[in-house]
Formats: sequence, structure tokens, C-alpha cells
Amino acid sequence: MRVSTKSDYALRALIEIAGRTDGRPVSAEELGRLQEIPHGFLQAILGDLRKADVVVAQRGQAGGWRLSRPAADVSVADVIRAVDGPLVSVYGLRPEAVTYNESAEVLQHVWIAARDALRDVFEQVSIQQLADRKLPSEVTTRTADEDAWQPH
Repeated sequence: MRVSTKSDYALRALIEIAGRTDGRPVSAEELGRLQEIPHGFLQAILGDLRKADVVVAQRGQAGGWRLSRPAADVSVADVIRAVDGPLVSVYGLRPEAVTYNESAEVLQHVWIAARDALRDVFEQVSIQQLADRKLPSEVTTRTADEDAWQPH
């Protein structure tokens, strides 16, 4: 899996919003400045997140962006799907929709298994956990393995 810049920026912006103790909306300008995200790109990302009901915009003098639901109820998977679509796709199709001839059909099982493994992590981690810097044990166990940090 390749994490897109769009997903990375979206998660960073949401961590910034969720980390606010005062609960006030945060302007796109401030989010962009704090996380070094280009303004135009951030506006497009926030638009995608709004369409997916992850954030809402508040207009006016004290306007900006805030989460539409508690940060604990928004997973990393929700965010990636909102800005990039399915967690795993094979030439634009969901893994269950891909068809192969008999000799290659086993590949579909690999794609399905990969999606399931990603879900094990991405659906377990919430924006609140990221903002609190407290990951679930399912994730910290995986990162405790030195081999996980090595490029292969």
C-alpha cells in the first residue's frame, strides 16, 4: 500500500483539529501553516472530508473547521476512504470485483488478505488516539518488532 500525500495531509489536519482543547473551529490557513500543507491542496482535502461527513465548516468571524463527530469515532480508515477511496484497489476495482483466469485467481485472495490486514490497523486507530499520541496495543505490538522498521 502506498499512503498518498492527500491521506497524510488529511490525517495531520484532523490531528490538529482534534488536539484543540477549546473545541473552537480552526481556520484552513492555520491548519496549513501548522502542518505545512499547501492552502489550495488543504481546501480540496477539507472539501472531501466534508462530503464524507468527517468535518463541518463554520462560517463567520470565529469560523473554521471542526470535526462533525467525536474524534474517537473517526478512524484512519474513514479518512483514507474519504480522500482516496477504497483501502485496496486493483487497477481501480475493489479486490472482490477483480476476475482472473484459473492460473492467476489466487491473486484475488492476496488482495483480499492485504485489505483485511490494513483494516486491522486503520480501523482500530482513531483520530483521538492520534491526537492523544496513544495508539492501541494492536498497533504498538506491531511497531515493537524491529523487523517492522526495516525496509525490505
